Amino acid sequence: MRHGRPVREVLPEGQIADPGLSEIGVTQAELVAEMLSVRGITHIYSSTMKRALQTAEPLAARLGLEIVALDELRESDDQSNVYVPTEEWTDDDPALAKYQEGDYMDHVFPDGLETFKDRVVPAFEKIIAEHPSQKVVAFCHGMVTLAYLQSLLSSQHPMTMRMDYCGVTRILASREGMRTIRSVNETQHVYHTLAR
Repeated sequence: MRHGRPVREVLPEGQIADPGLSEIGVTQAELVAEMLSVRGITHIYSSTMKRALQTAEPLAARLGLEIVALDELRESDDQSNVYVPTEEWTDDDPALAKYQEGDYMDHVFPDGLETFKDRVVPAFEKIIAEHPSQKVVAFCHGMVTLAYLQSLLSSQHPMTMRMDYCGVTRILASREGMRTIRSVNETQHVYHTLAR
């Protein structure tokens, strides 16, 4: 589950942007909780970043479950001083400028894509191993989800798909190691809240 829409945060160089949810993001998180509360979820995981944790909180409250925060599920640009939702980008936006400086992959994956995948993929596999025959939700980020999907699909590029705010990607995991992608980026529960 990708997090809900956060607020814009642009900080001086050397500081780390970790924005919380915007007003619409809070609404999206409530819609997620409503949708998932009847799905038999047994465990809730989240990235340690505010926007993911805040998206997980309404579901945890409804189900009376603890949120297990995992640092390994942080976004790829978790050390950046800028977070601006793409819907808010302007021609002179500092977020857009970072993408236009050199190779945008260097901005999205500052430590390299393979290093990022080496953090993300084992985290998902550990969650799977610890919860056989259970339904688990992991609140994380777009690039986190895409990196895991890329590993399952043996895709050459992680940005061949888009993850919307609160988009649900469902993976069925077997004890034998098979991973079946059941859906990617389901958004019907929040569709009316997404900028199109």
